[in-house]
Amino acid sequence: MKKTIFNFNEMKGNEQITWITAYDYPFAQVAEKAGIEMILVGDSGTMVQLGRKTTNAATMNEMLIFSKSVRRGSPETFIVGDMPQGSYEVSKEEAIRNSLSFIKQAYCDAIKLEGGKRISDRVKAISDAGIVVIGHLGLTPQSASTFGGYRVQCKTVESFDETMEDAIALQKAGASMILLEALPNLSTKQIAKTLKIPVLGIGAGIDCDGQLVIMHDVMGFYQSFRPWFAKCYIPDVIKDFDLYIDKNRENLKSLGRETRSDGLLKLAELAIRKYIQDVKERKFPSPDYTYPLKEEELNNIRKSQYWNSSYE
Repeated sequence: MKKTIFNFNEMKGNEQITWITAYDYPFAQVAEKAGIEMILVGDSGTMVQLGRKTTNAATMNEMLIFSKSVRRGSPETFIVGDMPQGSYEVSKEEAIRNSLSFIKQAYCDAIKLEGGKRISDRVKAISDAGIVVIGHLGLTPQSASTFGGYRVQCKTVESFDETMEDAIALQKAGASMILLEALPNLSTKQIAKTLKIPVLGIGAGIDCDGQLVIMHDVMGFYQSFRPWFAKCYIPDVIKDFDLYIDKNRENLKSLGRETRSDGLLKLAELAIRKYIQDVKERKFPSPDYTYPLKEEELNNIRKSQYWNSSYE
């Protein structure tokens, strides 16, 4: 059954939320079949699908095409449309208009946008228009150049304070969830424990309310690079796939004709199922996929007015 914001709020602190990106019909179908709870139609699609070097070039038209395809493939999954750069910065009216396009044209359940205090008025305007908003803090790819590129955040007291203030501002403005990207686990834990709304992570450690991964990283399907925190799950399930094929060896042709579960779609389903299982059992992200925090960095961050020692 399709999850709602009410369900996700109930899961906070009780059960991990599973989230993955998708940009097209086949992978959306597979994600839903595997049992994923949320799909993000990310502006990362402009890189992994269209071959661009950054997310900044994504347009509303492209994001709507991606989102419509994903909705067709996953009609019973909570889908989040990612607002591309330039779609919400100019004015509150334009932010609402573009958000409504995701809801009315692509039938998304929510939108995501990057930034904290600086765009809190946009979050409030969109939320007041009746649209579910998810914030995105930490390493925000659309504005990565403003803090020197793709760098881990919240390793200094200044960065931690700013991120915490941004998170509180987004919650106050009406955000229903927040995504944290590229943070050390202890910093993430402080923010997740402080906020009342679900806080999910991508490369932000295990002590949050759920996890997001990029589909193409899970599949080992993107050649250009792979983030430190990203895990390819194909090696974990390749033996299961081989056993499945061997078990159906005499019937492979009809299996393919009847269910199309004799190739990459089945392999992808197994990989996503394993990812979901690992998140639910709190096995992912393991320390190998988590950014470390040096002792001197931790001691510095502990000086923050927002640091709560009981959350360590």
